[in-house]
Amino acid sequence: MADFEAVIGLEVHAQLSTKSKLFCACSTRFGDEPNQNVCPVCAGMPGVLPVLNRTAVEYAVRMALATGCTVNPYSLFARKNYFYPDLPKGYQISQYENPLAEHGVVEIEVDGTRKRIGITRIHMEDDAGKSIHSPADNASFVDLNRTGTPLIEIVSEPDMRSPEEAAAYLKALHSILLYLGICDGNMEEGSFRCDANVSIRPRGQEAFGTRAELKNMNSFRNVQRGIAHEIRRQIDLVEDGEAVVQETRLFDAGKGVTLPMRGKEEAHDYRYFPDPDLLPLTLDPAWVEEVRATLPELPEARRERFVAEHGLPGQDAAVLTGDRALADYFEAAAAAYAEPKKLANWIMTELMRELSAAGRTARECAFTPQQLAALVRLVEEGAISGTVGKQVLAELFPTGGDPAAYVTDKGLVQISDASSLDGAVAEVLAAHPKECERYRAGEKKLTGFFVGQVMKKTKGQANPKLVAELLAKHLGG
Repeated sequence: MADFEAVIGLEVHAQLSTKSKLFCACSTRFGDEPNQNVCPVCAGMPGVLPVLNRTAVEYAVRMALATGCTVNPYSLFARKNYFYPDLPKGYQISQYENPLAEHGVVEIEVDGTRKRIGITRIHMEDDAGKSIHSPADNASFVDLNRTGTPLIEIVSEPDMRSPEEAAAYLKALHSILLYLGICDGNMEEGSFRCDANVSIRPRGQEAFGTRAELKNMNSFRNVQRGIAHEIRRQIDLVEDGEAVVQETRLFDAGKGVTLPMRGKEEAHDYRYFPDPDLLPLTLDPAWVEEVRATLPELPEARRERFVAEHGLPGQDAAVLTGDRALADYFEAAAAAYAEPKKLANWIMTELMRELSAAGRTARECAFTPQQLAALVRLVEEGAISGTVGKQVLAELFPTGGDPAAYVTDKGLVQISDASSLDGAVAEVLAAHPKECERYRAGEKKLTGFFVGQVMKKTKGQANPKLVAELLAKHLGG
């Protein structure tokens, strides 16, 4: 059996968070009634002229600078010609030979190994509309609200060799876009979507194999699943003596397989030519530098700072900085209580579990960073146990609230007085004579059982460390 390696490149489309479309003043609001945000320009009526959205250009330049691209002072809009019912102009306005930016790089980490993934180009284009197929009506409908929405396409080099690397790269791009505030990153709504070019070749061979393009992958997990299946499919074909066909395939998430969609188009199929209605885009280098000066601290730099400044392990820092809102939450909590590692542990376990269950982001969290800091302080100072702390977080999470006041009001303060706990310990031992005999015979691991029984008896309020000391005293060891 030949030893194959995968060659993967991603084409990522990110919808820019402008209020209006790329070439007209129509709203980009998601969820409005179909065909509400449409004008003669985005509907492709004869004789209309597009006008470029300056904010969209700035957002695209921000992403180019954040990924180390060279921003070209001269770029050109082109018409990408194809027919589809949701493309009323009969062409998409994009960039082809002269893109906005080129030659960038994004660093990823997979299984502790860091790798640089090249970016071939970033170019601007307007989006198509949306076709809605209704089996019930035996008809298809077209919604043009999305037509003309500004996009950037980020095309990677074929530098990825595994589904895991592809997912890590995609997450890194997603994080950068969110840090920049230029895209909401919502994959379900289509504002962040990805096509993957996948091929295989015998390990050690330099020439690329025949590639297939995968579409319809609407989550990080499905990108990874779709690429993994396609790699297996192509290897099976080659090992059976068959050829891989260049084509576009859809990923069926329910079945976990890729299915043929159509033959893969090449550039000449789209008959690109410069758009005669749009002037070349020329950028003043001084303005580009002004944009560069406004860039925020980006995920990679913030991760390194969290390690150096807060003493966090690299993996913890990566988790926290992967989401700008979560990183902001952590820093606000750390400013209120200078125990960053303990706060990080609570955020990455208890808080993230509550956020996930509620379907919220850290930005939407009613339980504030200062309140989390106060809660962790109560636990660390012994006022309440860790178990009670988790209970308090779960109960205050939906609305927020002062943990200290809540603990006092509910009578949850930890019992750290030996005389108050001695009776409870004695009662537990009296109720479990056989376990006491086993403990004295050498089964010291029963300490955990006894501590648990005392905690249960005191409704979680006993100081576990003190309970263990009292148990040792009563049991003679």
